[in-house]
Amino acid sequence: MSKIGVFLDRDDTVIKDKVYLRDPGEVEILPGVPGAIKQLNNKVIPVIIVSNQSGIARGYLDEERLAQIHDRLLSTLARQGATIDGVYYCPHHPEGVVEAYSRECECRKPSPGMLYKAARDFGLDLGKCYMVGDKSIDVETIHRVGGKGIIIGKGNSYSIITEYIAKDLMDAVRWILKDIDPSKAD
Repeated sequence: MSKIGVFLDRDDTVIKDKVYLRDPGEVEILPGVPGAIKQLNNKVIPVIIVSNQSGIARGYLDEERLAQIHDRLLSTLARQGATIDGVYYCPHHPEGVVEAYSRECECRKPSPGMLYKAARDFGLDLGKCYMVGDKSIDVETIHRVGGKGIIIGKGNSYSIITEYIAKDLMDAVRWILKDIDPSKAD
């Protein structure tokens, strides 16, 4: 049975962006994120991180270090009662210096490759899914598969139409839950 899922960008959506984060000890969860994720967990809606990680192609870190960073992220959230169901990342970039990752691919946002893989893994109907991020590319990615996009706004102007501009992840989750079930609106 196909179901709804919520995709989250990682940097400046779930954690503070540290520009090519390389140290697991520098993972900093943004305020309100655990509570927002718990609301989705309570509704049994899969929560999945999808993130471009060109730092691998650029040689700033390797996949083993990225796994340590993600382990730290997931364990920190878990200690606060929040569960991320899956983490998908794209290590590629056409201008990368690490030959194995220096290429165009179907998984780098705005291409929806990571979403397709998660949909297969979790039985998701992408047309019923949502993506929350801090950039237009995040909205473009979910729009390519027929889903709805939410941008966490910081007074920026966006080059793409989004379904909602949220002040933070909690605001985005409240909007998603109301969109899923309008009878629960305040």
